[in-house]
Amino acid sequence: MISDLVASLKFKAHELGFDDVRITSASLSPAIGDELEAYVQAGRHGDMGWMVETLNRRRTPDAMWPEAKSAIMLAINYDQGLDVFERLEKKSAGVISTYALNRDYHDVIKSKLKTLASWFAGVSGHDVKVFVDTAPLMEKPLAAKAGIGWQGKHTNLVSRKLGSWFFIGSILTTAELDFDEAEIDHCGTCQACLDICPTKAFTAPHQIDARRCISYLTIEHQGHIAPEFRKAMGNRIYGCDDCLGVCPWNKFARESSEIKLKAREDLVSPSLLELLKLDDAEFRKLFSGSPVKRIGRDRFIRNVLIAAGNSGDANLRFAVRALLNDPSTIVSETAHWAMEELSA
Repeated sequence: MISDLVASLKFKAHELGFDDVRITSASLSPAIGDELEAYVQAGRHGDMGWMVETLNRRRTPDAMWPEAKSAIMLAINYDQGLDVFERLEKKSAGVISTYALNRDYHDVIKSKLKTLASWFAGVSGHDVKVFVDTAPLMEKPLAAKAGIGWQGKHTNLVSRKLGSWFFIGSILTTAELDFDEAEIDHCGTCQACLDICPTKAFTAPHQIDARRCISYLTIEHQGHIAPEFRKAMGNRIYGCDDCLGVCPWNKFARESSEIKLKAREDLVSPSLLELLKLDDAEFRKLFSGSPVKRIGRDRFIRNVLIAAGNSGDANLRFAVRALLNDPSTIVSETAHWAMEELSA
């Protein structure tokens, strides 16, 4: 029976360490695809050209895989029990987004998804495909439709069970399964996430301009970061957690039990002085297996230099000066800016 298969699937998912699992149809409303198209046409995707290239396939899962009937949506908690705003007060240390404080979540979740999908294919006889934030699939609307949570005013998913700190994984299958109910919006009149954004990236509730978002600027943006955003970045050197950390639904969150996602002590508040000294080989070694590694040494040092310029720490001037003639123009230009800030 389908209900027995679904019950076994959910049991197996929890056994593998997923914190929530829900199922919905492998399709999305045309309105959601229209919203995505409007977002791209307005240029709010910034440098993320892949959003343009995959737009038609991204509109709905069955546009990417027509045979798909059901979407199995899974959540895994990565809360570390850290105070987002306390870390920002340590101006001579960098702040790396909570999700990136250890192993790359793509690898951690994909391994679990493959195990679950293989098991499901074996017992059901149906085809499966697994996805973790790398395919043209709109996971957040799908997860909301499945009942994992709802998209808050900051556009991220919020769960009554997990707060804001969780990753989403997806398994599409040709099996026709029983669907769970969608979650409703529980934000109410709260707009703390909108108010706290350092760069005012939210143009309205549920509307974000990636070009102003610190997560985008420090991770996705490949060029120079506009001076208008640098002071607001503070000491955030990879991502930004402000809109997640301020959400009142986090009172229900609990620390992750997944050992591969546990924060590395050396990355919780890393010294800007030490980070500024990293050459390419040292950068790769420090961030081996980490999502930080994918932005490369030059963009990372660009971010660290902005944090140094904002630190007010004169002890960093020698390390900044050493980068004034760096072969990378992104690094050298930002180093000149940082020196001016530290000399003011």
